[in-house]
Amino acid sequence: MTDTPINLAIIIGSVRPGRAGEMVAKWFRDEAAKHDQFKITVVDLADYPPPLIITNEPPAELAPITEALEAADAFVVVTPEYNHSFPASIKSLIDWHYTQWRGKPVGFVSYGGTASGQRAVEALRLVYAEMHAVTMRDYVSFGIYTGDFGGEDKLPADVEASSTATKVLLDQLAWWALPLREARAKTPYQVAF
Repeated sequence: MTDTPINLAIIIGSVRPGRAGEMVAKWFRDEAAKHDQFKITVVDLADYPPPLIITNEPPAELAPITEALEAADAFVVVTPEYNHSFPASIKSLIDWHYTQWRGKPVGFVSYGGTASGQRAVEALRLVYAEMHAVTMRDYVSFGIYTGDFGGEDKLPADVEASSTATKVLLDQLAWWALPLREARAKTPYQVAF
């Protein structure tokens, strides 16, 4: 373990009533807590709904989110799949924040129907590339509506396989987060326009 923990922001992307995102994020947070390299912050977009009209600076009501993203060394976006993509709440969050993503790794936990949210992840990879972030190849996904997650215990149907996939994702995030944090400290990331 590093002397300074990796600041991991877990972002709950859905803001819909009755969403499964809280349940999935809670399980993922508990799994991430077992990994000794992370200090975890949960950012729930339902707590701070971003305004749809974008201006040059994030508004004051988004200050807690902005601070959490700024402090993060790595991110995990917990996203459902809506209409073969990710929800507008995540796009709004990304659009309100630009420099906070630069030179940082982003992982994904997705959920949905038969595709288990995989199309949301693939769409998000393109957006995060534009933000100069590094997305992890491996991710964790659940077919919420096909019984992969939930039930009375609110756990994955195959806890062992899901825990293994989560460890792979967290290991990748740690591998990227540490050298990128060091690089950002030595040489601030520059974007030429």
